[in-house]
This record gives sequence, structure tokens and C-alpha cells, in this order.
Amino acid sequence: MTLHSEIFEQPERLASLLDKQKQTVLEIAKAIQSRNVQYAFLAARGTSDNAGRYANYLWGAHNGLPLALATPSLFTYYQSPPRLHGALVIGVSQSGQSPDIVSVLEEGHRQGCLTLAITNETDSPLAKAADLVLDVQAGVEKAVAATKTYTAELMAIAMISTALNNSEKHWNELASVSKWTEQTLSLDKQIAQMTQRYRYMSQCVVLGRGFNYATAFEWALKLKELTYVSAEPYSSADFQHGPIAMVEGGFPILALAPSGKVLDSMKDMLTRLRQQKNAELVLISDDMAALALAQSPIQLPPQIPEWLTPIVSIIPAQLFACHLTEVKGYDTEKPRNLTKVTETH
Repeated sequence: MTLHSEIFEQPERLASLLDKQKQTVLEIAKAIQSRNVQYAFLAARGTSDNAGRYANYLWGAHNGLPLALATPSLFTYYQSPPRLHGALVIGVSQSGQSPDIVSVLEEGHRQGCLTLAITNETDSPLAKAADLVLDVQAGVEKAVAATKTYTAELMAIAMISTALNNSEKHWNELASVSKWTEQTLSLDKQIAQMTQRYRYMSQCVVLGRGFNYATAFEWALKLKELTYVSAEPYSSADFQHGPIAMVEGGFPILALAPSGKVLDSMKDMLTRLRQQKNAELVLISDDMAALALAQSPIQLPPQIPEWLTPIVSIIPAQLFACHLTEVKGYDTEKPRNLTKVTETH
């Protein structure tokens, strides 16, 4: 089992999660609806924190549920947790081991809040601290860089959203996710060849907006973990408020611009970067006009609902990071200074 093989497991894992955990998710939604939940309060680190960014957009857009990302050090080092009255307190963690994430759920329980663990380890401290547990069932993930656990967390978050609305349309759309992810894996050889162009890349910016703001952060994280490239993620809107000044001819811009409400603004930004700044563009999109702007276009399957594009678009980004690691002569299985489970306080 390798990083590359775990990336290829994702279509099957996502289909299985949807099939086997739908009833559990419906029960979780019922428990949430039985309480006077005013907002979600989510604690996570690393890759799981990026899944939390997706929840922030999705639950806000589809469920009218505000979401705050927790600051765990307030619960540990400062011992000054905020008031959590009315919160659904959530911990998202692949391993469920990190003490600071566990401490947020324990405090939520102490304050009388409903608590939920989204994890790949149901016997973990996080799961034991929670009232409700959603097992993402990604299977053993041996690679240090998380791939299948990330998309499983996204799928779990999307399933909770759908269950809260009890939307048959959204359940049907979720059923197509595994097919779309399978289609993106057919780009493997193309992406492997593409990364040769970026062998000497040492820095880049990763842009996304809306639902794919989370994807920009996750793509950047994979590049940092595996290729040691200084990859900085931004909302395309935030990028215009200062950081765009660093762009000059040939500066690498990696971007996500699938069809949806923010596509036009993304295209405007990419057009400016290419035509006025002569930037080097790597673009993941299904829009032909957007893809035509890029020196390195990566085409998504058509007609994916925007709210589900983060689950699909991250897969070619994972492949890009995996192959670039090999092109640079690094070991995808042993990124330096990292271990599979990181425990922070």
C-alpha cells in the first residue's frame, strides 16, 4: 500500500461510506434536530481542518448553520474556553488522537452541548469523548500524507448536510461522486507527465474560492508535506488584497475553477494573471474557456454540482503532488520531519 494506491482507493471508499453509513448519518441528523442547535463549533488540525473549511461553506449555504472553527489552545494552554451554549461541538480527526481536539469535545460535553466525532478510528480518545460518532470507514491509511481520509471526511460532511435537509436530490447527487472520482483518476498519466514541467518549482500560490477554498488549502498542504514547495493558499478575493503584488512573469499559480457561482470571478482573476502578469497557470476546471488560459490544464468531469466539486477536484491535486514528489526525487512514503499521527496540545 502506497500513497499512490491509496489515492486510487477513493472511489470505492466513498461509495461504501455512502452506502454503509447513510442510516447512521440520518440518526445523527435526527439527534441534531432534536436539540436547540444554533451553530456548529468545529475543532480539527491539518488536513481535517481543511475539511472543516468545507463544512463552513456547505452547512452555511445548504443548512443555514453558522460554523466557527475552534481555537484549541484556548482549551488547553490558556484554559479559557469560550461559552458554547447552543453549539453542536464537532471534532474531526483521522486518528482521533490529538489531545487538543479531544479537549474541545470534553469541554463541549461539560457545558451541556451535543458533541460529534468524525473520525477513521472509532476506538480513539476523540470517539470516546463524543455523544455521536461518524466512522468515515476509509480503511487503514499508511501513507503519512492523508488522501482517502480527507475525501471521506468531506463525504461525511456532505452526507450530514443532506440528512439535515432530507434532500432526495442531494442524496442522488452524492451517489454519483464515486463515478466522478473514478473518472478523474484516468488523468493519472497526463498529470505525471505534466509535473515534469515543475521539477524546479520552489514556491507557488494556490487559489480557490467558495466551496473550493478548502481545496486550495488542502492542495497547498500536500505540496508542502510531500514536495517541500512553499505553497501558499488564498481565496482569489483575498489574493487581490496585497499578495498579488508578488506575481511576475513565470510565477506559478495553481488554481481551482469548477463551474458554479464563483467561476466568473475566478476566470476574471486568471485572465488578469495570465495576460497582464504572464503567470504560469496550473488549472483544475471543467470550463473550457478557463482551461484555455492555463499552460497546464486539468479537466474535471462535466456537470458536477458545485457543492460536491471539492470531493472530486482534490483528487487530481493529490496526483499532482504525488507525481511532483517523485519528479523531484523525494520519497512519497517518507516525507521528512513528519509522522502519521501528530499529537498536539
